[in-house]
Amino acid sequence: MNILLVRHGETAWNREGRYQGRTDIPLSDTGQQQVRALGERLRNVPIAIAYASPLSRAKNTAEAILAGRTTPLWLEAGLLEISHGEWEGKLATDVEISHAEMFGVWRTRPGRTSPAGPGAETLGDVESRAWAVLEKICDGLGPDDTALVAAHDAVNRVILCRVLGLPLERIWSFRQAPASLNVLSGPLISELQVVRLNDSEHVAPLLREAQHKAV
Repeated sequence: MNILLVRHGETAWNREGRYQGRTDIPLSDTGQQQVRALGERLRNVPIAIAYASPLSRAKNTAEAILAGRTTPLWLEAGLLEISHGEWEGKLATDVEISHAEMFGVWRTRPGRTSPAGPGAETLGDVESRAWAVLEKICDGLGPDDTALVAAHDAVNRVILCRVLGLPLERIWSFRQAPASLNVLSGPLISELQVVRLNDSEHVAPLLREAQHKAV
């Protein structure tokens, strides 16, 4: 079975470096172009079923990829982006000043239990709910089936860390660009391997993918 794990396309808040979290910010014009390009790249890849976070930036990413298909799309709350609590809507540069200690932990060694802002979730919280969704998805796939999962930066990172056997303290050791594609493949969820990581060839030249200062 194969999992196409996708991050949503760019939003205005991504570009500005604002924390989004659960705030429902739509795709920007650039983001819409990115997800259409990803859809075109995956045009000939059979997708049996698709899942997405209910937030519009992820849902619309999945819809763009599935355009012209009859593939069913299910929305899963377990794929919602990490809640950033009081940081949502704020610039990362401002948070770095107003919550220096908490911000420092979040950006260097977050681990399982450090909140992503005052009143926010932890990476452990996100892993628990996102992995449960992935288990359900994998249980419903046949050996040759492919599922699309359209989610968010933190969600993708915790899933990838678990598949790669990395502790959550290593969550910043790889990137997740807007509209990036990750491919997981294996006979069982416990045997998944990362086939592609942060593949952004459809939207940016090698070494030039978009980077943002906030999740």
